[in-house]
Amino acid sequence: MVARVAVTADTNVYVSALHFGGTPRRLLEVARGGLVDLAVSDAILDELDRVLRDKFGWTSQRAGEAREAVGAFTRHVTPDRRLSVVADDPDDDRILECAVAAGAQFVVSGDRHLLRLGAFEGISILTVAEFLAQLAGGPGPS
Repeated sequence: MVARVAVTADTNVYVSALHFGGTPRRLLEVARGGLVDLAVSDAILDELDRVLRDKFGWTSQRAGEAREAVGAFTRHVTPDRRLSVVADDPDDDRILECAVAAGAQFVVSGDRHLLRLGAFEGISILTVAEFLAQLAGGPGPS
């Protein structure tokens, strides 16, 4: 049996997937189908709930249902290390903490602060499109 690729997605990926669809939604479909091991933490789920309600006007009930839906096909991890890596946006550190705790091979994000890192402790940081292309065996967008 081939091991699934371990991935942590930034909150912005979940928000984009749930609110807009497109390529980020494809990542969630791949995870739901069991092709990748998508890890989340309470910090990511809390931020997802907050952003959907505060920035996109979702009701608490709808945001809670989205949180439950994400929780149904992801692996929940509890980070045991507190990181201070992204000085310009400390919330991004929560994504890295989840990735480290999950033993992730990839962080998938649309956030410029994380993408600028390129990698952290051997974890590659890619856009959704780059990750999906690599998963499919292609070189990814340039």
